[in-house]
Amino acid sequence: MTRKLACVMTLVVCAALAGLAQETVYEPGNGVTLPKVVKEVRAQYPQGSMDSRVQGTVLMKCVVQRDGKPGDITVTKSLEPTLDEAAIAALKQWEFEPGKKDGTAVAVRVSIEMTFTLK
Repeated sequence: MTRKLACVMTLVVCAALAGLAQETVYEPGNGVTLPKVVKEVRAQYPQGSMDSRVQGTVLMKCVVQRDGKPGDITVTKSLEPTLDEAAIAALKQWEFEPGKKDGTAVAVRVSIEMTFTLK
């Protein structure tokens, strides 16, 4: 009896995980609206990068989830590892009004730029 219960529980967990993995991620356009930034957090300039006078832009892609939180963040144009990490850390704190398709919030892949400049 315990073995059957364990098998059933395993199937339930697998089915739940499969449902999560199948969420469609949309690209903006064709009736899918862009998410809107509600809260933007600026990246902290790492001291070593400032001392080295490294400047430029980190390009990232992320999926803005249906709840407006960014996920699946990837760097598509690196500046240097410490600045990439600072950009990712800042983006993780952003909040969005999610993109919509047919009036319903959906996951949308977007591009984000973070520029590091010294004055």
